[in-house]
Amino acid sequence: MIVGPARMLLLHAHPDDESIMTGGVIAAYLARGVDVRVLTFTLGEEGEVIGDRWAQLVADGGADQLGGFRIGELDAALSALTPPGVVGPRPRFLGGAGRWRDSGMAGTPSAEHPRALFQATPEELTAALADELTSFAPQVVVTYDEAGTYGHPDHKRVHDISRLAIPVAEERLGRAFKVYESVTQASALASGLAAVREVPDGWRMPEAGELPSYPDDRITASVDISAVLHRKVRALAAHATQVTVAPSHTEYALSNDIVQPIMSTEHFIRTDPGRVDGVVETDLFAGVPL
Repeated sequence: MIVGPARMLLLHAHPDDESIMTGGVIAAYLARGVDVRVLTFTLGEEGEVIGDRWAQLVADGGADQLGGFRIGELDAALSALTPPGVVGPRPRFLGGAGRWRDSGMAGTPSAEHPRALFQATPEELTAALADELTSFAPQVVVTYDEAGTYGHPDHKRVHDISRLAIPVAEERLGRAFKVYESVTQASALASGLAAVREVPDGWRMPEAGELPSYPDDRITASVDISAVLHRKVRALAAHATQVTVAPSHTEYALSNDIVQPIMSTEHFIRTDPGRVDGVVETDLFAGVPL
């Protein structure tokens, strides 16, 4: 168990991203005694809803209440990732809940909304994130890659603002962070898809190259989450308006019904100057003095 003020900040665009990309790391480091904070940039108001029960909550032609509902899903997911007896993270949003809105995909009307994250100035977003980084003072920061995982404008914005805000906070604190981008390793994805034994009705396997991934030699950190994989599965299921977990508990799908494996490792690319080429870390806190 880590002893001391170990702190990790994970930056995400919408509720459910934290569980999909980093749910295992959140659960694993909570179990090790790390103070884990998840900072979400929007409420995910523009998400597509799976199923009929909550379908009228959507923004486009509906009640436009989905964002508030997804706060509850995020709270349930974070609780699922937290082991018994541990005080886990609660939903926390950049600028406060509802300050910036889900932009939706590029070219859609939602991206032109005056409160859309896409419309916010880099200066105001940078200032807000730098304040969060400075006040929490984590040793480890997890964000997105330049592509925003799959090209979503809000994911890209999280990446871009991270790059602007981190140096500001580092100068204030007088020390550097370890910074990681959450990605998918190509071979792990291939193995996960090869292990699929049954595709649920209405789902389909992805076409070649349809799911984003990085060549293995680009990966600089690989964290084994097998001991907490059940917690990640429960967290994914908590985001029921956005995610469906297969009966096998080894795959999930978003509203597009494309099979994605729930893998027992989570992968990262370290981007701060302390990175050592050729080294694949297995602990995001490796080398951190505590």
